[in-house]
Amino acid sequence: MTQKTRTRRWCTLLVCVACAFVGVPPTSAQSVTDLIQDTVSTPRDTGGADAAPNNAGTDTETNPARPPSSGSTDAGDAGESGDFSFAPDGDLDLSEDLKNLNFGKLAADIWHFRVFTTGGETITVGKIVIAILVLLVGLWIAKRLARIARGRLGKVKRIDLNAAALLSRLLYYLLAVVVAFVALDIAGIPLTIFTVLGGAVAIGIGFGIQTLFNNLISSLIIMVERPIRLGDIVIVDEHEGKIEEIGNRCTRLRRSDGIDVLIPNSYFLEQPVTNWTLLDNDVRGKVAVGVAYGSDTELVRKLIMEATKEHKRIKDTPEPVVLFLEFGDNALHFEVWFWVTVFRPIELRTVESDLRFRIDALCREHEVVIAFPQRDVHLDTMSPLEVRVVEKPAND
Repeated sequence: MTQKTRTRRWCTLLVCVACAFVGVPPTSAQSVTDLIQDTVSTPRDTGGADAAPNNAGTDTETNPARPPSSGSTDAGDAGESGDFSFAPDGDLDLSEDLKNLNFGKLAADIWHFRVFTTGGETITVGKIVIAILVLLVGLWIAKRLARIARGRLGKVKRIDLNAAALLSRLLYYLLAVVVAFVALDIAGIPLTIFTVLGGAVAIGIGFGIQTLFNNLISSLIIMVERPIRLGDIVIVDEHEGKIEEIGNRCTRLRRSDGIDVLIPNSYFLEQPVTNWTLLDNDVRGKVAVGVAYGSDTELVRKLIMEATKEHKRIKDTPEPVVLFLEFGDNALHFEVWFWVTVFRPIELRTVESDLRFRIDALCREHEVVIAFPQRDVHLDTMSPLEVRVVEKPAND
């Protein structure tokens, strides 16, 4: 079957199927089909006016007129010409034509279709498909192996979670590069192809995926320099929580209320970030207490210190400190500072809450009044104020 015949057959099939979907009458579909076949079968006009007589003379041979509403054609002619028939009742009938189509030959043509040639090698659709399949399967295997390696390394006591994550990340990148080269070699695609596509890829990286590569490189810097680590308690803008995962593109921060916040990796290198546990997990907490004027300040200091030392989570070293901050408008302000080893943000809040409960109980026990906002109004006049009691009339 010639290329012209295959082209004509496919054009006819597409037109007939499209007309059947949109509800075009069979006669109209047949007219469009004849027009396409005339266009494909008629030689191109390359001789200008001189070629007109030849075209006119060969018109009968190249495109014989179809019998109107004949309903069918000879099977052999249909196989060569690719004409699709219409049933006598006007419905589209493609059964014979579909039988005549050689789908195996068509699939082979598509598989061996030449995309381009570089370095003396012909790149076909089949080679590209093989390369993509090998690459996808290889990357999946590389990801699984990196995850297994991370789990095994995490069980080693001498290797912490951050080092295990870094090693597994590097292993995945190494395996990904190996898989890429293997996929190209299996598919028969030479490496010289990248010399052709290098300029386009560079432009794409520079404009289209600049942010993506920025976050990818930032993740590697974070894993190596470790300004933040897995398990660190950090404050980013208004978000406070624990670092749960450092990914290729972003870092997952889990807040104390259970909400996960995704933060781009480049943000940790470009913006101020508060890390409570950069060097260790010891965090300083504080609790403020206000007592009424006239209270025994030395007694208040002893009660606050007693409540602080009773708590099991508060560290003895550094020793807690009780400070008399100021004489406030409505109270005498005290504050106690202490250190706690925490692994989650909520743990510090829990210790501070327990300490407030205990301070309140001790103050009640020793009759120390916890102050509250109040105002004393003093009226200074030249003469005594006249106060009258007015009885409301009964009719009102």
